[in-house]
Amino acid sequence: MTEIAGNGTGAALRVAVVTGAGSGIGRAVARELAASGWAVALASRREAALRGTAEGLPDEAVAVIPTDVTRPEAVAALFAAVDARFGRVDLLFNNAGTGAPAVPLDELTYEQWRGVVDVNLTGAFLCAQAAFRAMRAQRPQGGRIINNGSISAHAPRPLSAPYTATKHAVTGLTRSLSLDGRPYRIACGQIDIGNAATEMTERMAAGTLQADGRLTTEPRMDVGDVARTVAHMASLPLEANVQFATVMATNMPYIGRG
Repeated sequence: MTEIAGNGTGAALRVAVVTGAGSGIGRAVARELAASGWAVALASRREAALRGTAEGLPDEAVAVIPTDVTRPEAVAALFAAVDARFGRVDLLFNNAGTGAPAVPLDELTYEQWRGVVDVNLTGAFLCAQAAFRAMRAQRPQGGRIINNGSISAHAPRPLSAPYTATKHAVTGLTRSLSLDGRPYRIACGQIDIGNAATEMTERMAAGTLQADGRLTTEPRMDVGDVARTVAHMASLPLEANVQFATVMATNMPYIGRG
């Protein structure tokens, strides 16, 4: 393994790739991993946002790599850049995601559907494939992939077919990666997150549509609680794996949703 230049410890460098790292959950997880001693490659479309995430992190242990995860050539370039900078990849937090407008199904456009599928499912697959390839080839062999699922991987919100469908598909991807990675010491788990306090959930303060048609204000949790959960999953030896974890605001309407 590579060592951080000048860290003085001789400790092997653990390298994480975080997609969707420019804001929200991705930013919180990237900064938590860095605080735990990981070198972190930050990936998302917006370079300025990534530099905001990188602010204050050690220069020698962070890489800002603008990436469109929907493009195979961009994902290949991301992992090539990580290899050139750090020499290996030990963790992928497969976090990039998007949603579609909350409109009736018959009003959803093909472009809106395709946009969600391209990021949430195809992007997750492309990043997982590239990480799997790197982890299988590197020495020491192996690594960990943590996919960002969602409460919507279990139960949908109203008017959320594209997001819900892709998050159910991510669960299938997680299961397949877990099985296929066993011969190569590649572990894969999934974190299903509900109502973390980020920019994406600020609208919940004005009320969120429920299955019975009511608009209800929903509680949110500190995004740092999500970050610490991911960091714990990442810290386990490859002989142990959190297959699925659900972390959510305790009183959100998920248990009993319907």
